[in-house]
Amino acid sequence: MRILENHSMKNHSNMKVGGVAKRFIVVENKEELKDIFEKYRNIFLIGNGTNTLIDEGDLDITFVSLKELNKIEELGEGIVRVEAGLDFNKLIAFMNRNNYSGLENLAGIPGSVGGLVYMNGGAYGSEIFDCIKEVEIFDENHQIRTLKKEDIKFSYRSTEIQDKKWVIISATFEFKRGFDLQKVIDIQALRESKQPLDKPNLGSTFKNPEGDFSARLISEAGLKGTRVGGAEISSKHPNFIVNHGDATFEDISKILTLVKEKIKKLYNIQLEEEIIILKNNRVL
Repeated sequence: MRILENHSMKNHSNMKVGGVAKRFIVVENKEELKDIFEKYRNIFLIGNGTNTLIDEGDLDITFVSLKELNKIEELGEGIVRVEAGLDFNKLIAFMNRNNYSGLENLAGIPGSVGGLVYMNGGAYGSEIFDCIKEVEIFDENHQIRTLKKEDIKFSYRSTEIQDKKWVIISATFEFKRGFDLQKVIDIQALRESKQPLDKPNLGSTFKNPEGDFSARLISEAGLKGTRVGGAEISSKHPNFIVNHGDATFEDISKILTLVKEKIKKLYNIQLEEEIIILKNNRVL
């Protein structure tokens, strides 16, 4: 493992906001997790930081990265084991090369494979758990275990893995043949046309309430384009908050509060964040 002390976290979040971590540990072998979790406290596992808002100032947190655990291994026809640190779109590229199908609707989502599995990430009616066969985890008892899909509780943007704060080491997928390249091209074009990908952001900020869409509610509430400091509710996609370059954690937090209060007042709907908010030494 590699340990970096007093490490700036600003570039580890897609929002480009973050303070200085007590330490940042890069895991090079899954067996190192036991030593890390027995030695340190206030541990936060960070993937690509594509949905993680990190507080500023001095952070009494040990960040752990699995980015070097990024291997892909074919175990049989359509059965593929992928380590958690792999960039998700490298998995899509692998599927293209090998004519595997099942996750095309998720193409273009930024993040690591482990990050998407952790929260059951998805898009356009598909979820990553659609193709999951089993997941290798490091549990609260510091044991490495492999769980079959049917033994894991998961729902919309939520998993038992997240609730119990297990560490995902790898996931085994079961794919069909017939990669749909045109679908991937169309979805990526759609993302570029509808999402503010030219500015730092954390993707969809709020989960969709049952039977509705957060973006629609935010738009109808007249909040598109609302700005606090360097942070703004995107006019292009109102469920995105963008950083114009000088946004602070406080700016973004104020926008989150503003949106939730306004939607609650107008529609009596309590929006829930889809992003992870890390304030000093705790997840909100």
